[in-house]
Amino acid sequence: MTSLPPLLSPDWLDEHLHDPNILIVDVGRASTYMQLHIPGALHLEYSNLVSGQPPAVGERPEPLRLSLALGGLGLTPERAVVAYDDEGGANAARLLWLLDNIGHPGSLSLLDGGLHAWANEDFPTESRSRVGQPTKYIVAFTDRGYADRHYVQSHLDDAAVALLDARSAAEYDGSARSSARAGHIPGAIHYEWTTPLDPDRNVRMRDLDDLRNQLAELGLSKDKEIITYCQTHHRSSHSYWLLRCLGYRKVRGYAGSWAEWGNLDDVPIV
Repeated sequence: MTSLPPLLSPDWLDEHLHDPNILIVDVGRASTYMQLHIPGALHLEYSNLVSGQPPAVGERPEPLRLSLALGGLGLTPERAVVAYDDEGGANAARLLWLLDNIGHPGSLSLLDGGLHAWANEDFPTESRSRVGQPTKYIVAFTDRGYADRHYVQSHLDDAAVALLDARSAAEYDGSARSSARAGHIPGAIHYEWTTPLDPDRNVRMRDLDDLRNQLAELGLSKDKEIITYCQTHHRSSHSYWLLRCLGYRKVRGYAGSWAEWGNLDDVPIV
């Protein structure tokens, strides 16, 4: 079984493109995939990774739908997955969060910089579509890395648990409204999901030690359990995976996120 780190460099992947134990998944836009993608990468529609049912449109999809989508890629339990997209990594991180949640035995990696780094730095690309050899991949959701509104609400006064709000500053302070109610979950610490990305290095992650120190100074230290959320657990999936890359062991993603919380009348809001 191929063992990979949670954050993978384009240089390393370029040298291992033909490793049959690695499944490269493109979770970007289909139109971009048709124009160019990493050689051998298979495309996965983001819609397969969410329920799409309001108000909590970012909840996990039906297990059967995800099983069929992953099986269609040819995924098997022992294969490592390298995910990337064309929009900064949130789509790819959402896939990795789900695979982490179901306990996929193989390694899970986010391609650092995604297609931005890959294409802008002249790594090889192709435009022809790829089709996987279908497999029977059974999805069974667990509580690993997952939080629902009841879990979040029951831990609001828990000093050992911290909330990371990955939305914009305007969404956090309530000046931008995206649900019936505006604001943030009490006690949540604002850390916009793009903060760790370096636009001068093709949206690669900034220095991981610096990011680890930055988060600790905000009160998001490794000794706490961190729950990430945004509007639909799209952006906050990237925050979730960032924490995994930094060695955080106790991390959860609130799948319902603000699309759910902000439309409830019986939960506290700041």
